[in-house]
Amino acid sequence: MPRACKQVFWRVSLFYIVSLAIIGSIVPYNHPRLGIKANSADANASPFVLAVLDAQIPVVPHIVNAVILVAVLSVGNASTFAASRTLEALAEIGQAPKIFAYVDKKGRPIATLALTLALGPLAYVGAYDGGAIFNWLFALCGLSSLFTWYIVWGEIVNIRGSLCFAHIRFRSAVKAQAHRGELALEDLPYRAVFGVVGSWIGFILCCMCILATIYVACSPGDAFNVKNFFQETLTLPIVIFCYVLWKVWKKPSIVKLSEADLISGRRELNLREEREKEELERQTWGPLKRYNPNSYRI
Repeated sequence: MPRACKQVFWRVSLFYIVSLAIIGSIVPYNHPRLGIKANSADANASPFVLAVLDAQIPVVPHIVNAVILVAVLSVGNASTFAASRTLEALAEIGQAPKIFAYVDKKGRPIATLALTLALGPLAYVGAYDGGAIFNWLFALCGLSSLFTWYIVWGEIVNIRGSLCFAHIRFRSAVKAQAHRGELALEDLPYRAVFGVVGSWIGFILCCMCILATIYVACSPGDAFNVKNFFQETLTLPIVIFCYVLWKVWKKPSIVKLSEADLISGRRELNLREEREKEELERQTWGPLKRYNPNSYRI
């Protein structure tokens, strides 16, 4: 897992930053097929496809569309995995019906997979009534990425917005319990490059993005549109409502840093042996990888 996380920086740089910079240099901002709502759901309106079409290269636009289709299937596969495992984890801690905690002998959460796949066909409502129903379904999760997923530039791990604060609390708990000798920062086999500072940056940026989204949803300079406002921000009141409802219903107390359980579920590792293996492996790396700061545990 740490090795996979370390590759995220380069993947984001290559597939997002570099590719978008190239496409932005090829496709003009005032392209007639960009920004037209009638074509917003058309794959041909993709800037990548438009770049190839403008270059008048035959066949390649179809290849690009095929790549986009494969990417969409990949996202669907990843989303199914994430949704089913999240619901299964919620059921294990009593925050979802117990039936969703069932896992078969091969470790598959059958009940949550069945529910997730059953909800998948709802995506086809986008073709009905001009996509009005789909827009409201999308509004339910529009801001969820800011609550659950945010990448801080320079971090070697994907920092989820809702987990930034959890990471800060975790590091604070480790510091508060250092006197016990059960767990110290040196015992963690993998740590984020920017540590708590990176989490604070991610948390603040997420809050700023949410505030910016609310500001844009208020239609500054134009007449306030209630429909557009809720289609942009519907996730926010839903998350707040669920959080308050859980607090009122179960009345869970805030865990003190000195009482947080940092040991349960922890894997026992011989860190000295693992670091020696990593150092031997590093000797076989090329100079670019060897001196890359993202290749080291700090």
